[in-house]
Amino acid sequence: MATETMPSDVEKYGGSTAEELERKRDATIDTTLVSSAAERKLVWRQDKRIVPLAAGIYFLCYLDRSNIGNAKVLNSSTHNDMQTETGASNYQFNIALMIFLIGYFLFEVPSNILLKKLRPSRWLAFLMVAWGAITIGLGGVHTYPQMTGVRFLLGASEAGLFPGLVYYLTFWYKSDERSIRVAFILASATLAGAFGGAIAFGVGHMNQTRGLSAWRWLFMLEGIPSCLSGILVWFFLPDYPESAKWLSEGEKDFAAQRLYLEGSKGSAASLTWDDVKATLMDWRLYGHYAIYFAVSLPFSSLSLFSPSIVAGLGYKDLEAQLMTVPPWAAAYVVQILFAWSADHFNARGYHCAVGALIGAAGFLASAVLPPDQYSGRYGCLIVGTAGAFACIPPMLGWLTSNMWSTASVGLAVALNVSIGAGLGQIPGVWIYKAEEASRGYPTGHGVNCAMLFVVAIGAVAMRIFYGWKNRSLMQNAAEGVTPRLYKL
Repeated sequence: MATETMPSDVEKYGGSTAEELERKRDATIDTTLVSSAAERKLVWRQDKRIVPLAAGIYFLCYLDRSNIGNAKVLNSSTHNDMQTETGASNYQFNIALMIFLIGYFLFEVPSNILLKKLRPSRWLAFLMVAWGAITIGLGGVHTYPQMTGVRFLLGASEAGLFPGLVYYLTFWYKSDERSIRVAFILASATLAGAFGGAIAFGVGHMNQTRGLSAWRWLFMLEGIPSCLSGILVWFFLPDYPESAKWLSEGEKDFAAQRLYLEGSKGSAASLTWDDVKATLMDWRLYGHYAIYFAVSLPFSSLSLFSPSIVAGLGYKDLEAQLMTVPPWAAAYVVQILFAWSADHFNARGYHCAVGALIGAAGFLASAVLPPDQYSGRYGCLIVGTAGAFACIPPMLGWLTSNMWSTASVGLAVALNVSIGAGLGQIPGVWIYKAEEASRGYPTGHGVNCAMLFVVAIGAVAMRIFYGWKNRSLMQNAAEGVTPRLYKL
């Protein structure tokens, strides 16, 4: 497994034995980590610089990705919605949604490699300007082929952002600090879902302003902030602790030594074929990929079809846009609480499982309740959304915590999100069938329920596996040496 095939950065480049590494680490902590108060102060300085900016970037990304769901039904009562004006059938519209994910899948791994080669601030700024411009262009499409082509380009440009941000955090934070920060970033997607409905409600009143339908204004107005923010990211997103101008030399050393064994290194070598081979042959990682694949179905289907699902609960047109807000708001709060608890108690696997079971219960109830039980099914949608999103940050924090070299963590995160958020989201495009709206979308809710049960079972199985690996490492360790253990 990883301990044999995937050496850490210090093992690859320092030429030290495990015992020497432990002595170096202990000496570093004794001389540098003077107090937990000093460490908290440093982490808080990093947080103020990194977390709001990263969350804002992903907020804009998710807003530009999911607004097509709002555009599909925006002003449909007057036949000024996107689907009607582009002449797309339900099947063709789903193809346009799916083609985004093809671009997403193809470009995630190359993007994470380029992030390390070109510096995070430069690469992420480029991506932001690119997807912002493409989103604006989406407001100008008139036919189904145009819509499909532009959606592919949008998927390609957005592909590198989320895996890039997860990878980026490993350069700044220890393993037990990551899930909560991934949660704040991912929770901005739930905010985007909430604000997206509210923004669409407001923009809906601009229908036929200057002769343009409201859905065209929606794309244009939501694409502009991404382009402008790309300029801010270029100048203000810090790349690595060792090059941050706002840290003193002592703080830079402190930050680097804090991550001596548990973080990625800005100075580490780029990905090699040996790193690729070791990562691809580390079979435990495919367990992580499998559960992320499963959770990606509810993630993608809720992202794209929340307005349609809510419209099927008796809410119409602009009111349906507004009623998408509460499920996302609930998911925001629950997601952050779960992530903090998972890191605090070193129980990421169990938190993934519990969140998935809560979400599965919500979707199961939605699937079996009578179609006219609108209030009950709306409450279940809130529960399902909160549970499904709550298990994602611990899942990603778990993966990065158990990868020990800069090159391998970048590739593993990209593969995880590529297989999950790329391939895994494709089925999510098809499970909420338009012809089932009057029946309450039983297929969509049923599939999401089943996938979340798969997540729960897989997370528990991975937790048992890592517990077994840790016991084996302890038993086989030389006397007086404490082995590095897997996070649970």
